[in-house]
Amino acid sequence: MRIRRTRAGHQGASAPAAATAGAPAAAAAARPRRAVRRLRGWGGVSAMAAACAVTAAAVLLPLARTSPGTAHRNAVQEPATMAAAPFAPADTCQDPEASLAPSGMDGPTIERIRKAGKLVAGVDQNSFKWGYRNPDGHLDGFDIDLVKAIAKDILGREDAVIYRAIPTSQRIPALQEGRVDVVVRTMTINCKRLEDVAFSTAYFEAGQQVLAPKGSHITGYDASLQGRRICTAAGSTAEAALKAKSYGAAAVSVPNQLDCLVRLQLGEVDGIITDNALAAGQAAQDPSVQLVGAPFTREFYGVAMNKDASDLVRRVNKVLENYRAGGEQSPWAVSYRKHFENVLPGQAQPPAPKYRNG
Repeated sequence: MRIRRTRAGHQGASAPAAATAGAPAAAAAARPRRAVRRLRGWGGVSAMAAACAVTAAAVLLPLARTSPGTAHRNAVQEPATMAAAPFAPADTCQDPEASLAPSGMDGPTIERIRKAGKLVAGVDQNSFKWGYRNPDGHLDGFDIDLVKAIAKDILGREDAVIYRAIPTSQRIPALQEGRVDVVVRTMTINCKRLEDVAFSTAYFEAGQQVLAPKGSHITGYDASLQGRRICTAAGSTAEAALKAKSYGAAAVSVPNQLDCLVRLQLGEVDGIITDNALAAGQAAQDPSVQLVGAPFTREFYGVAMNKDASDLVRRVNKVLENYRAGGEQSPWAVSYRKHFENVLPGQAQPPAPKYRNG
């Protein structure tokens, strides 16, 4: 089964970006012919993307450059390093997953959100099982369930949300420019990002892994990547990992993770590096691909917020305390079974929260 297109205004899927440097001219000429043959099996990426754009535009607001409130947001920069196990050299801070202690007290950010009547959330809408459009056109996924829980706690209604689809590379700028209140989008907590944004406690554990076609000679994040075209999403920890140690691979960077799967299906790249939690959903969409090798990092997802929004950070951590509570009947466990039981077995419970003083 080929991927179900769910992204409105999807960037880069129908028009591939720059060709990989150093590819032989003959191979470069052959790739478009292979792409055309594969496209015929789909009915065409462009037509598919256009149809999805019509469906999604009526439901999801675009990522406008208007603020969800009037509060000033400090400038931030996009991160360039990753959190890994063992930790990468750039992760010099202690316990990056440690966040502020939970609290139900209101503060200026909470008051602004209440006054607006909506929580503005930056999400994905093309990551199967995390943030995607289900057959009836509504956003669904593990991250979407968590957004609803945050909105219900602050505003009393889980539907009091304005969802804004943002590419991987725009997660931090969206918070910087005040376009969103929270980013709930499989975002890894690491030391570099903590210089620019604040994070909640961790709500999911993942690791970087290689996704490749079945029958590929790629065996994992190792020497088998030599000379292969490997795709990562811009601004992701996977991109940073490949830059740090490429094993001779030719790196291909795209705006969104879904673009990598499309390029893999078109024969324009040979493999993908991404979080295994994301890749498991992609493999469920397209059974012709599989995870290979072992995860080579240990990473934790957190809810990202503006660095000055300490009241919101504490409130989200309170929501997460309740979200984890209840064992197998906790909201976290219910959401996990709903989305991942058949595609990502093995993580039966959330990571334990860590807190710091301050």
